[in-house]
Amino acid sequence: MYDIIIIGAGPTGCTAAKKLSESGYKVLLVEKFKLPRYKSCSGVLIKKTMDLVSLYFGEAVPSFTMCTPTENKGMVFTSDTGKEYKFQQPGLNIWRSSFDNWLADKAMKQGVEIRDCTTAISCEAKEDSVILTLNGTKRYTETTRYIIDCEGVVGAFKRTLLNQHPTYITTFQTFNQGHIDLDPHYFYAYLQPELSEYDAWFNVKDEQLVLGVSVKNMHKIDYYYEQFLSFMSKQHHLQIDKELRSEKWLMPRIYPGCPIDYGTGRILFAGEAAGFLNPMGEGISAGMESGYCAACAITEHFDSSDQICTDYKKRTQSLKTYMERQWNLVADLSDTFREMK
Repeated sequence: MYDIIIIGAGPTGCTAAKKLSESGYKVLLVEKFKLPRYKSCSGVLIKKTMDLVSLYFGEAVPSFTMCTPTENKGMVFTSDTGKEYKFQQPGLNIWRSSFDNWLADKAMKQGVEIRDCTTAISCEAKEDSVILTLNGTKRYTETTRYIIDCEGVVGAFKRTLLNQHPTYITTFQTFNQGHIDLDPHYFYAYLQPELSEYDAWFNVKDEQLVLGVSVKNMHKIDYYYEQFLSFMSKQHHLQIDKELRSEKWLMPRIYPGCPIDYGTGRILFAGEAAGFLNPMGEGISAGMESGYCAACAITEHFDSSDQICTDYKKRTQSLKTYMERQWNLVADLSDTFREMK
């Protein structure tokens, strides 16, 4: 019997798992993909994330997780009227697969048991435990006192558990060889409605030009992507010599008030599974902080399950306030996000 089973070996799950294991609990961390897992992401660590890594994992982000240019100097937003806003702060440019795998390795060295290629299917609540059904090479069950779902927005466990059908934002990006007249040390976000239904972006990773758009209607990806390429060619002299690869993924759609699903009883949600996500898809810092708070709440009230969710909510109040403030900022820059005010 495990004390805690954590679903999802991303930054959220690894942070929670390491904290609980170093507090003396028996922890199982399950991941549906084979590790090291590939993760679609802009791969920019803001200063807050860098600070959380040092705080939670005891050291700075290692160089082998990084790509060039290593230094990220901040973000440049272009509002829906075409006005440019530059927000400078130190950051790092990383590959998510290497970064996530490093976090998982740190958790494992702390004593966390990790099983990859393992999917959480369903669970059955008992008076003092939860029976979790898992599917690896075969279907089987494990018993645990608590579950923290850190699987992200596309995880099947929460959808099955709550019979939910969430609304997604579909993102599409390409990696290209070519040239552009922009400083590669910044992440660029474009909020003009003619370029996307949510946002469009550009950054550079190991000399590859990364261009992406996000939409509410996935059938409009091609249209908006071509619009964005045309805009970047005219405004910044984009020239693509060769497209190397493309990828799609999903983000949760965040609604006014930034509602959070903390969980109930012996099952908690953290990271994107709970609804923690900052503008432009920045979810690493929110994931790590919420995962840590969930772990602390369980540690504090391990034998009083009825108090855990209340404590977890209190611990993440400043995180939720930060998230609301970030969405308000974006709402000031674009009518697309005006409802977030």
